[in-house]
Amino acid sequence: MKSPLLSLPGAVPGEGPDEGVAAHYGDLFREQRALADGTGFVDLSHRGVVTVTGADRLSWLHLLLTQHMSDLPPGQATEALILSAHGHIEHALYLVDDGETTWAHVEPDSQGDLIAYLESMKFFYRVDIADRTDEYAVVHLPAGSITEAPENSVVRETPHGRDLFLPRERLTAFAEESGPPIGVLAYEALRVEAHRPRVGLETDHRTIPHELGWIGSAVHLQKGCYRGQETVARVQNLGKPPRRLVFLHLDGSEVTLPSHGAPIRLASEGEEGRQLGFITSSARHHELGPIALALVKRNVPVDADLIADSTAAAQETVVEP
Repeated sequence: MKSPLLSLPGAVPGEGPDEGVAAHYGDLFREQRALADGTGFVDLSHRGVVTVTGADRLSWLHLLLTQHMSDLPPGQATEALILSAHGHIEHALYLVDDGETTWAHVEPDSQGDLIAYLESMKFFYRVDIADRTDEYAVVHLPAGSITEAPENSVVRETPHGRDLFLPRERLTAFAEESGPPIGVLAYEALRVEAHRPRVGLETDHRTIPHELGWIGSAVHLQKGCYRGQETVARVQNLGKPPRRLVFLHLDGSEVTLPSHGAPIRLASEGEEGRQLGFITSSARHHELGPIALALVKRNVPVDADLIADSTAAAQETVVEP
């Protein structure tokens, strides 16, 4: 879905999973600093919006999601995963309940597959599932922002800021009242800095929650059965995840950033060494310089110097081996 805010001065369209919104509005680092300082807003209107209504919505979601949902208070934000039968991550949902409806935003264009799965699990429960992407746009306000949420919007407040489910017809007016607009590249740079994983970038077909540090924030270990729980419990109680998420400080002398999927090797073995992992996300940060997240094998030494494609990289531990 193409955002009307792409017509704003200086807007440069995003690419890949963020196609449809602005990557930046002409000054990436200024936009990052504004976001870090609690000003401006980020257009995330390309993300999917799904709602669940009905008397059984929370108890039903509790059975399907990795998060404890049955007692979720109105207005409290949470996040949850849907796993495959083998415990691999399929969807991440960023949720809030307003007392009558549970709202979730998800990765762009993933809402169709998500809704198909949810519909297949309705059975006799009193729930109604809807794709609200055409009606509502997601807008992010950074932590510390004094911008007020417009009427008829739903607010999901987290330590990282507020996500607004905003009536889509109000998006242009909101932009005029709430500037400056900030591109998704700035939002992504701060996400990478905060070590927050994203489905489709930090995940592949075999990623499990332990590898990304999603235990606790998106996976509740003291709740009942859900699809994939056996893998979560087995790794938690008996084993260790095969891979781990790391944060990388990249060599700032390189002109280009390593792309998603770029191989990770030991610096001591050079570019011909065996592959130990891959880059998941990379960004240019206004203070830290070029940074990245990567998935590497669990047994990679935590103090090892790495090389991402041809770029030297020093690692910080995100998930303990």
